[in-house]
Amino acid sequence: MAKYILSLDQGTTSSRAVLFEKSGKAVGVSQMEYTQIYPGNGWVEHDANEIFSSQLQAARGVLEKCGASAGDIAAIGITNQRETTILWDKNTGEPVCNAIVWQCRRTADICEGYKAQGLEKFFRDKTGLLIDPYFSATKIKWILQNVEGVRERAERGEILFGTVDCWLIWKLTGGSVHATDVTNASRTMLFNINTLEWDREILGLLGIPECILPKVVPSSGMIGMCSAELFGAEIPITGCAGDQQAALFGQKCFSSGDVKNTYGTGGFLLMNTGSSPVHSGHGLLTTIGWGIGNEVTYALEGSVFIAGAAVKWLRDEMGLISSAAESEKLAVSVSSTEGVYIVPAFTGLGAPYWNPDARGVITGLTRGSGRAHIVRAVLEAIAYQTADVLKAMEEDVGRLGSVRVDGGASSNNFLMQFQSDILGIDITRPENVESTAIGAAFLAGIAVGFWSGRDEILSLGGSFEKFSPVMTEAQRNEHLAGWAKAVECANTK
Repeated sequence: MAKYILSLDQGTTSSRAVLFEKSGKAVGVSQMEYTQIYPGNGWVEHDANEIFSSQLQAARGVLEKCGASAGDIAAIGITNQRETTILWDKNTGEPVCNAIVWQCRRTADICEGYKAQGLEKFFRDKTGLLIDPYFSATKIKWILQNVEGVRERAERGEILFGTVDCWLIWKLTGGSVHATDVTNASRTMLFNINTLEWDREILGLLGIPECILPKVVPSSGMIGMCSAELFGAEIPITGCAGDQQAALFGQKCFSSGDVKNTYGTGGFLLMNTGSSPVHSGHGLLTTIGWGIGNEVTYALEGSVFIAGAAVKWLRDEMGLISSAAESEKLAVSVSSTEGVYIVPAFTGLGAPYWNPDARGVITGLTRGSGRAHIVRAVLEAIAYQTADVLKAMEEDVGRLGSVRVDGGASSNNFLMQFQSDILGIDITRPENVESTAIGAAFLAGIAVGFWSGRDEILSLGGSFEKFSPVMTEAQRNEHLAGWAKAVECANTK
């Protein structure tokens, strides 16, 4: 009998593979970083072939580490960086250009053109999304317009489009399955979240041939068989969800009103809103949380473009820290930032501002400002951006009681305590913060009976650590007022 579920967690900066046993415990992890490509100001790309090779290497690595074979794996679940856009040749499997990453802002002018035509409500009513370079639609349009010969080949049915999940499924199945799940489809700005179909009116408006689009499937269910040549035997692929929706499921946010925040490359606050979409009046996105069988669960989402990526910037570009863990030690070595604020708007600002032209700023510097103040200011910025999103969410649905957290930066105790202080509510952190990976595993496992359903998953339990606010309201308001001024500076063109 198969002992594990294999979760493939394809992220923005690394590809990870995690093996989970029936208790929900991760028994092995393997991770491979891969190349980030910055060809122009605000442009971000990945090599799609490197994405797959790094993911395959991570998967083989975790099996080897745990002494497991394909026969030990009940199913594969996939979770992925969302919105990142890949077009490839249907016959050769070769990408037509580098993948355009979700962070890339090259299509800002295209988006402004649609906004100028007054189409924001049109897109929002159909897709739940705002017109923004973040989403896949205008990235596809850009490739069709700018990569020589691709539009003609696409119209002849020779080109396929996919987000990263779709690309992995296609590669893992030896090119036999071209499919994406409802959560990833809902992030393209091409998918009607009311009818659960690709929207032909939008496709016509953007000039995107329908024949390049994948089949849309539930997040839990049979998708295809992983080719035997990759792991020695076929393995069913039965789970798929975009990373933030997978984290929502992994945090067991199964009831309407449950909220989680993931601190990854970006920061993503999601609320389960049940079987009906809730449209925000405050800059949040309406999206699909997951699909199981014929049942779709919706979510409200606020997206922060730069969270953990700002810590990586401190390490790689600024040389102020040698590891992410060092950021916490430096932050607590000073009692405050002494008025220093950093707005890490490296690729514009996400919710609730949605300003692709915003750029990063540092304010409040004095001669006494040092390395520790700047590092602390970056961590505080992650919390402030989350607070902006949570405030918008509360304006839409009312006061929230607590937030469940996960992702790499959630292991930073200073950040979690400051987050609780700035929000004025409790933060709960599970012992296992692999919420994204386990969410994909749960979705895959339910489909093959590895777990009977959500009730059994809830019974798996697990311990939590709670952070409660200790900051006074006056202190909180003072901090937030300083942040608001800094954001004003970032938003100034």
